[in-house]
Amino acid sequence: MECQECHQRPATVHLTKVINGDKTEIHVCEQCAKEKGYGETSFSLNDLLSGLFNFDHATSISSGTAPTSTQPAKQVQCPKCGLTYQEFARIGKFGCAECYKTFDEKLNPIFRRVHSGNTQHNGKIPKRAGDNLHLRKEIEQKKHELHQLIDREEFEEAAKVRDQIRKLEKQLDDEQGGDV
Repeated sequence: MECQECHQRPATVHLTKVINGDKTEIHVCEQCAKEKGYGETSFSLNDLLSGLFNFDHATSISSGTAPTSTQPAKQVQCPKCGLTYQEFARIGKFGCAECYKTFDEKLNPIFRRVHSGNTQHNGKIPKRAGDNLHLRKEIEQKKHELHQLIDREEFEEAAKVRDQIRKLEKQLDDEQGGDV
């Protein structure tokens, strides 16, 4: 796509403005974007993530539990690489794999906001490659549900789930037997 301003270079900056329901798209090259000041109001991915990372700070202020000048703010630090949560929020990258465990408590509210309330990513299973993975996953979920029902001593419901598990396992055996 060609730059809408100079008509010489390829457009690399694409902006969409919506004002009172009217949508306007602008496609310009980087040089024209700088000249016209289009880049001045933009923000980086790191700025976006930093806003999300400050979620717990905003929550603590609204709940009245923000640290005061007499109580110092507790700095969470990764024991393996030494990265603090504040540094992580500033740069937007972890120092090591241990950071995920260290900052877990602070990350869950962020994940809930970003993933519509979910804190666990389940992924997607391609239909072609994962023929019986859906069944196996459903069986695992039913087994988990069965254990919960047994713990709550809801034995009639547990028996129904047990029967569902057996039916799914038979279906899985039939599918695997048909492939061989």
